[in-house]
Amino acid sequence: MLTGMKHLHSTLAIILLLALVVAIVITLINYFGSKPYNRKIALLGLISAHLQLVIGFVLYFTSPLGLSAFSGANMKNSISRLYFLEHPLVMLIAIVLITIGYSKSKRATDNFTANKTVLIFYVLGLIAILSRIPWSTWSLLA
Repeated sequence: MLTGMKHLHSTLAIILLLALVVAIVITLINYFGSKPYNRKIALLGLISAHLQLVIGFVLYFTSPLGLSAFSGANMKNSISRLYFLEHPLVMLIAIVLITIGYSKSKRATDNFTANKTVLIFYVLGLIAILSRIPWSTWSLLA
């Protein structure tokens, strides 16, 4: 079951990255073209991020590389530290940024502000996600 969850988590990561890039590009076009804010596109990024978070939590609390790996020896090992501390923490921060961006844009009074808010927070979230993906384990790149 753990292997299946890892594959699901990796597959959903690709979907999340694509959804965020699509949401950012369309919002960027809307922002510079003075077009209306597209809430459904922003929602696509939000839903995929939250789905990835749920699967990540399941993996984190059931995997031997997750919560049970907290120790001084693992803090000295960069790969172990990435899996049990850095990756989950930065991904959680990224998803919080994406959620804040979507929530603030819903309350925005004009399209310019809504597009700008989504653009800023989604780009920050994407940068955080890209910084802590364990690229060496992705089968797409090998």
